[in-house]
Amino acid sequence: MDIRSLVKTGAVLLSVGVFSVSCGSDAPESAAETAEPSTTFSVPTFQVDPTWPTIPNNWQLGQVASVAVDGEDHVWVLQRPRTLNPEEQERAAPPVLEFDQAGNFVQGWGGPSEGYEWPSSEHGVHLDPMGYVWIGGNGETDNQILKFTKAGEFVMQIGQAGQSQGNSDTENLNRPADAFVHADTNELFVADGYGNRRIIVFDADTGSFKRMWGAFGNVPTDGEPDPAMADADEKGAPQFVQPVHAARVSRDGFVYVSDRGGKRVQVFTLDGTYVEQVFIGRECVAPECGNGTTAASTAFSTDPEQLFLYVGNRSQARVMVFDRETLELLDTFGQWGSAPGEFGTLHHMAADSMGNLYVTEVAPLAPENRRVQKFTLLDAN
Repeated sequence: MDIRSLVKTGAVLLSVGVFSVSCGSDAPESAAETAEPSTTFSVPTFQVDPTWPTIPNNWQLGQVASVAVDGEDHVWVLQRPRTLNPEEQERAAPPVLEFDQAGNFVQGWGGPSEGYEWPSSEHGVHLDPMGYVWIGGNGETDNQILKFTKAGEFVMQIGQAGQSQGNSDTENLNRPADAFVHADTNELFVADGYGNRRIIVFDADTGSFKRMWGAFGNVPTDGEPDPAMADADEKGAPQFVQPVHAARVSRDGFVYVSDRGGKRVQVFTLDGTYVEQVFIGRECVAPECGNGTTAASTAFSTDPEQLFLYVGNRSQARVMVFDRETLELLDTFGQWGSAPGEFGTLHHMAADSMGNLYVTEVAPLAPENRRVQKFTLLDAN
């Protein structure tokens, strides 16, 4: 059942069953505890599938950095083989893994080769509307983003490794965390990201630079990252606070930026005009609360209006559900742990056409949290 059907029920659902996802202890009991909702609708809830996916060949996953879904509802996973322990290396899975919706393995590829500069630390994967695969990295010299066919054939590289000149550089990136192609304009929006603090936009066919911006639409500036900037004043920092961790574009043409270090999601028009923001776990302070960063990624519900915005909260180990129009918090689920439905270090996430969510984790000290989890959207009936 899709979100349109869920909306018609007018009731808030709760997850059930032995592997059901439960809300965190400080999650709101209802939307009314956070804000008065603008409309009456059913909040989507999910149940973890502990059997998904099937990893073949006795392969071992390293840190699982990112996940994306293509037009056939195949799920693409990007993982870091080089983060495996020496004794695990001989069982390392390829960096790029494709699964069907049932979790069956389809293919795997990727890694260093002639003709392009593979990132030293895999970070983001995106499947664009034309079926191309985009990959970026957050290693110290990862100043590039790569474009491949689904079969792993190299198409294009934007930027060159080790060549970044900072936030004013329109040819090179600086440890780009994530990318997203907006079909209507055929533009590549890059969360650039770990070394820079900007959104930069390229033509998805030619790789030519088009525009860029920082927090609030300001001109992005260089400077040492200062986590304290996230709490500088009630409006937050005037620049993104590294890492700028993800960027997604909604069907109605708004850009949602996960300012992980700034503990917020900021919303822009396609040209970079600032619209609004919502803070994510602003009370979260390291070391009592993870590393003190929160908004790791976003995803949209897959109903035609994309009514709901999902935000992956890294240090508070939960997925937060918002009314996308009002940015009212409606519900949360997840907690720290390694059991199904719990999170180690929540990283990136994506949704398929049925509304199911896929969430990755990067937990170097916990092999059981080097994984991608599927959360099935529950039927209202």
